[in-house]
Amino acid sequence: MPERTPAGPIEGALIRRGDPGYDRARTDAVWNGLLPERFPEVILQAAAEGDIPPALAWARAQGLQVSTRSGGHNWSGSQLRDGGLLIDLSRLRHCSVDPASATAEVGPAVTGRDLVEALAPHDLAFPVGHCSSVAVGGFLLSGGLGWNSRAWGPACADVLEIRAVTADGRTVICSETENADLFWAARGAGPGFFAVVTGFRLGLHPHPAAITTTSLTFPSADLERVTGWAVRTARDLPSNVETALVLAASGEATATAPPGPRITVGATAFAATREEALAALEPLDACPFAERALSRQPPEPTSFAALHDGAGQLWPRAHRYAADTLWSAESYETLMARIADAVVRAPSGRSLVLAPVQPVSTEPALLRNMAFSALGESYLVCYAIWDDPAADGANSGWLRETMAAADPSGRGGHYIAETDLEADAARARRSYTPADWDRLQELKLTWDPDNVFHSYLAPVT
Repeated sequence: MPERTPAGPIEGALIRRGDPGYDRARTDAVWNGLLPERFPEVILQAAAEGDIPPALAWARAQGLQVSTRSGGHNWSGSQLRDGGLLIDLSRLRHCSVDPASATAEVGPAVTGRDLVEALAPHDLAFPVGHCSSVAVGGFLLSGGLGWNSRAWGPACADVLEIRAVTADGRTVICSETENADLFWAARGAGPGFFAVVTGFRLGLHPHPAAITTTSLTFPSADLERVTGWAVRTARDLPSNVETALVLAASGEATATAPPGPRITVGATAFAATREEALAALEPLDACPFAERALSRQPPEPTSFAALHDGAGQLWPRAHRYAADTLWSAESYETLMARIADAVVRAPSGRSLVLAPVQPVSTEPALLRNMAFSALGESYLVCYAIWDDPAADGANSGWLRETMAAADPSGRGGHYIAETDLEADAARARRSYTPADWDRLQELKLTWDPDNVFHSYLAPVT
């Protein structure tokens, strides 16, 4: 039976703190095995878009602030807030594809794997998140650094329209021509967005016919040489080649090297033909010191599904995670050198630093009309990954010490989707240009004057 509220019936489950299903609902609302000690007063597991307006009206009447989750990672667990209403959208997984217009209509809980599977029969593609379990809702609201973003731009650039329920319970359509200010905010505001997005209309790309990947792995002692060569080489590659450095805290022993820290250079070409892909990757295949590599994967065909499987090995489910990001004006060589010793000392051998080279297109046309922006020449993400609850303090402390070493001035930028929002009050603000931050605050006052929606996790300044 639907639960009745003064604002109307709700089809989904409305679970109050203390109810038998509350602990499971709270745990299920966080992908991360590290569950924050924050407790919503009520969790709504929405069954459909129609649940949202009465839920918001009920929350206002009860004096409860609102947070939302789509079903993705969100390392900081921003969706869990003390004393509020959590609207869980993870059941809104509708997905329809229109091959004729190369568009798709998707719900916020559709995952990268869902979308890849729906688009593949139509030879269409989208810059989905690197992990298959990332849901499009939070991913797109944060900007979306997905596969092939160097060519396609941030994933939010391909959001043509959204459906959103505003703080006053209205359902609105937002695009570049309708409610354009809310549309601008929806493309980058992340967990501080001040409406509930229930659907996206996406523009799609032709599916690359020849996705090809290659990699070389070296001992971390070669970090300086590897980083310099890889960054110089990657910046000259075609935009349809995605290149990243991975500095891992440990690696398995090989026939020629003991276990220990590793630096891997990986590249993936999203090309129209096998010949085009091989030509694009040739400069990486011609590494001048390849004989020092601990392992080498020659260029080989792959797929979005296989890429997702590989990412799943680096970020397995049922582990504990903490993550932070840095956009910097300083070089990759400088940043990687600063953190090298810290990575060697990581409490967990699973922890790693990912440094995508030019992770997103800088083409102005692909970065227009969005709150998201790239905030530096260099970009890296640090992940603390462990499984022992007794090691929470050591690993969370290691993450913050490592990021402080990377950015000793504390003036770098951040990517709102993966920054450590509990680290300090300025993290959210430094995820935007000053002008964009000010505009987000103004729009929050316009669209949510009664502060129905929680803002960013840490207090903002």
